[in-house]
Amino acid sequence: MPKVLISDKLSPAAIDIFKQRGVEVDVKTGLERDELIKIIDQYDGLAIRSATKVTQPVIDAAKNLKVVGRAGIGVDNVDIPAATAKGIIVMNTPFGNSITTAEHAIAMMMALARDIPQANASTHAGKWEKSKFMGVEVTAKTLGIIGCGNIGSIVADRALGLRMKVVAFDPFLTPERAQDLGVGKVELDELLTRADFITLHTPLTDKTRNIIDANAIAKMKDGVRIVNCARGGLVVEADLKAALESGKVAGAALDVFEEEPAKENPLFGMENVICTPHLGASTSEAQENVALQVAEQIADYLLTGAVTNAINMPSISADEAPKLSPFVKLADLLGSFAGQLTETGIESVTLEYEGEVAGMNTRALTNAALCGLLKPLLADVNVVSAPVLAKQRDINVEEVKREEPRGVYETYMRLTVKTERQERSVAGTVFSDGKPRLIQVKGMNMEAELGPHMLYVTNEDKPGFIGALGSVLGNAGVNIANFNLGRTGAGADAIALIEVDQEVTEDVLKAVNELPHVRQAKALKF
Repeated sequence: MPKVLISDKLSPAAIDIFKQRGVEVDVKTGLERDELIKIIDQYDGLAIRSATKVTQPVIDAAKNLKVVGRAGIGVDNVDIPAATAKGIIVMNTPFGNSITTAEHAIAMMMALARDIPQANASTHAGKWEKSKFMGVEVTAKTLGIIGCGNIGSIVADRALGLRMKVVAFDPFLTPERAQDLGVGKVELDELLTRADFITLHTPLTDKTRNIIDANAIAKMKDGVRIVNCARGGLVVEADLKAALESGKVAGAALDVFEEEPAKENPLFGMENVICTPHLGASTSEAQENVALQVAEQIADYLLTGAVTNAINMPSISADEAPKLSPFVKLADLLGSFAGQLTETGIESVTLEYEGEVAGMNTRALTNAALCGLLKPLLADVNVVSAPVLAKQRDINVEEVKREEPRGVYETYMRLTVKTERQERSVAGTVFSDGKPRLIQVKGMNMEAELGPHMLYVTNEDKPGFIGALGSVLGNAGVNIANFNLGRTGAGADAIALIEVDQEVTEDVLKAVNELPHVRQAKALKF
C-alpha cells in the first residue's frame, strides 16, 4: 500500500480521498527541516502547500519518494531540478485558486483606495478621524495589470465591472485576446505612465524579478497605488519604501514579500501600506478545490501511474513512456529554443510530425513543446496547463502529421512560431542513440546537440567572423564544447550555435553583439 505524508494544513477532504483510494496517509504539519528529513524516507508521496520547503537535503533523504504534490500554483518551495534528477515527479494544481486570488487583489485595491484598515483601527481606538481618511474612487480610474494570464484576466473582468479603464502588459497577450477581455494591450512603460492603480499577476522569473524598481516607479503617475498579490521579488521593497515616503506612491497593498514568512519588513508600520500574510488563496472554497485535486493526482500516480499537472514530466501513460520519452524531450527542447528567442506576442504555433513520430501520441509532444515555449516567461507552466494557457491567450495551435518522411530523416519534428513581427521555425529529430538533435533553424540546415549553456548568434557569413567570435570567448575564459554552423549561402545569412561549459555573462554577450557582421546574440539555457 502506498504511503503519503501531508506536511502542511490541507482540507480533511484530502485525507478522505487518500483513504478511499487505498492509500495510507499520515498528517504531520509544522515539521522543522531536520524533522522532515528524518522521516521522509518512509513515504512514497508528499502533499504540501507553501510552508514545507522541499530542498536538496530533503530530496537526498527521500529514498522512496516518487511524487510531490503542491496544493496550489507556485512551486517556489520545491527544488525542481533536484527532484527531477532523483526521478521525483512534482505536481501542482494550477487553476484551483485563481478566482480567490483575483478577488483578494480587488479587495486589496478597494481597501487601498479607501484606507479601510487604517480607518478601522482608528475607529476601534475611539478616535473618529473622519477627515483624516479621504479616499479616492476607482470608477473611471485606470488599472494597469502586469501579467494578464488566468488570474490577471479575472481581475480585468472584475475591474471592468467596477467601471474602471483597464490596460495590460503581458508579452503573450495577443491583440485579439486583449479585445475579447476588453482591455488595452500596452507596453510596460505606457502602463506605468497611464495607470492610477497597478496590480501584478505575473510569475517570478528572471525577466520579471524586480520589475517594479526605482526606475519603473519614476515613470509612474504621482499618487499611484500598487497592489501585489502575485509573488515576492517582483517589487524592490526598498525602492517602494522610498517612493511611499516621498509621496510619489500614495499607497501599496502587499500580500507577498521578498522573504516569507515575513516577521520583519521595511514596509511594516507605514501608514500608507496594507499587508496581509499571503492570503491570496485563503478561502474555504479554494482550499477545498486544491486539496481535492492534489489528493486525486497523487493517488492516481501512485496507484495507476497516471501523471496529471506535472511540472517536470509530460502526461503520458506507462505503456507509451519508453518509446515516447526521447521525442518528448525533443519537443520540449524545440519549444524552449523558440521560446527563449521570442520577445513579442505569439499568434500561432504549428507542430509538424513526419515519419514514425506522426503515429505516436503527438498530443503529449505538442503539450511538451508548448510548455517549453511558454516557460521562459511563464514559470508556473507545465505540460498540462500549457495548452490551457495558450488557449487563454488566443494562440492558435495546429498539428500537421505526415506518416511518410519526405527528407533524409526517418522521423522529423518541426516547430513554427508566428508572432506579431516574424515567423521562426526550428526542427529536430532523434537519432538511434536516443538523443535529440537540432537539424534546422530558420530554414538553415545544421546538426546540433543542445547542452545546458548555449550561445546563439545570427550573422552575415563573412571571412574572419568565426575567428573573431572564438577570440571573444577565449579572452573571456569561456570554453567551447561544440561549435555548429548553418547558412543560406556563401556570404548570406548564417547561424552559429555554440555549446559552452559555463553560463554566458552579460559582458560576454555584449562583446559578441558588438562584433562586425553580428545581427543578434543570445544566451540560451537548457
